[in-house]
Amino acid sequence: MVRGVACGLGAALLFGLSTPLAKLLLPESGPFMLAGLLYMGSGLGLLALAPFDRARIEAPLQRADTGPLLGMILAGGIAAPLLLMFGLGRLPGSTASLLLNLEAPFTIALAVAVFGESLSRREVAGSAAILLGGVALGMQDGPGRLQLSGGLAVAGACLGWALDNNLSQRVSLHDPVAVVRVKSLVAGAVNLAVAVALGHRFPPLPALAGALAVGFLGYGASIVLHLRAMRELGTARQSALFATAPFAGALAAGPLLGERPTALGLGAGVTMLLGVGIMLRARHGHDHAHVQTEHVHAHVHDDHHLHPHEESVNGAHSHLHRHPALTHDHPHLPDAHHRHEH
Repeated sequence: MVRGVACGLGAALLFGLSTPLAKLLLPESGPFMLAGLLYMGSGLGLLALAPFDRARIEAPLQRADTGPLLGMILAGGIAAPLLLMFGLGRLPGSTASLLLNLEAPFTIALAVAVFGESLSRREVAGSAAILLGGVALGMQDGPGRLQLSGGLAVAGACLGWALDNNLSQRVSLHDPVAVVRVKSLVAGAVNLAVAVALGHRFPPLPALAGALAVGFLGYGASIVLHLRAMRELGTARQSALFATAPFAGALAAGPLLGERPTALGLGAGVTMLLGVGIMLRARHGHDHAHVQTEHVHAHVHDDHHLHPHEESVNGAHSHLHRHPALTHDHPHLPDAHHRHEH
C-alpha cells in the first residue's frame, strides 16, 4: 500500500509539473509537434535506460497485450495529448492544470460502468466534488467560445486518458517500462509524422531539448510510476492519487508563467482537493472468493503467493505460477488479484 501510494504521488507530481512547462514550449512547437516530441522524449529516454531496467524481474509483454496497447496508444498517446495542447493554447496554464482533475472521475466512471470495478458511496461523493470543481474552473472566465473550446478540449484529453488508464490496468502486471516505451515511441512517431505532413517545423534546439526532457520526466517516468501504482492500488484509487497532479501544475504556473489564481479558481481547487481526500479515506473489505488462476508477473511471496521453488528465491521475481481457489475476508483494493463482482 505505502509503495503504491508513493509511486502514485510521484507520478502525479511529475505529470503536474509538465503542464505549465509544456505551455512554455507550445509557441515554438505547435500542438502536433509538441505532442510528438513529448512522447518521443518519453520513449527515447526509456530506451536509453534499457540496460538498467528490471526486465529480468518483470513479466515480458505478450501477444494478448496487443489490443489494450493499441487502445492506449490511440486514446492516451495520440488523441489526449493533442487535445491537451489545443486546450493549453486557449486557457491559462493554471486553469488547464486544474481542469486535468476531470481525469479522475472520468476514469472511475469507466472503471465502474464498463470495466467492472466497484465504488463506495464515499468515493462517489469524492468524484462528484472533483467534477464540480472542474465545471467551476471551466466557467470562471465566462461562457465565451474561446474559453469553452479550450475547456472542452482539456476535458476531452481527460476522457482519452481515462480510457487509457482502464486499458493500462489490463497490462499492469507486465513490465511497465516496456509498456510505456512501446506506447511512447509509437505515439510520438505518429504525432511527429502528422506535424511534418501539416508543414510544421521542428523547434529550435533549446526548445527541442526542453520538450524531450519534459517528455521523459513528465510522461515517461510519470507513466511508469502510474502503472506500478495501478498494479497495487487498482484503477479507481490510483486515479484519485493522480488527481493531485493538477495542483502541482497550478502552483508551478505562478513562477513559470506569471499567472495569479482567481478566487473562483482557488475555491474550485479546494473543492477538488476535498474530493481527493474523501476518496483516499474510503476503505473496502468483505468476504470474497479467488478462483484458481495461472499467470506471469513480478511478485514476492505473500498470502497470495505461497508456492514452492526448486531453489531459494528472495525478493521480487517473475515466473508462471498458479493461484489456488481461496475464500477469505480482508481489506483490499481492486488490484490485479481483486477484480471480482459485488
